[in-house]
Amino acid sequence: MSLDINQDNLYLLLPSKVAWLADMLSEDKNISIVEAMRMIYSSDTYKQLEKETTKMWHLGPVALYQEIDR
Repeated sequence: MSLDINQDNLYLLLPSKVAWLADMLSEDKNISIVEAMRMIYSSDTYKQLEKETTKMWHLGPVALYQEIDR
């Protein structure tokens, strides 16, 4: 069983990271979860997050929040 993260299995990590991030954005910016999800999925941060080569999947929700809130 391979435990390596690669472009083919990175999608397994993204939903939990997006969920944490959406919750934080929703609360801090007083927006709906749906609006927070739209903000995340349309961001440059998400475009980088979904590329395994950037290694942004290593980042936790606080670091990702700081990236998206720039």
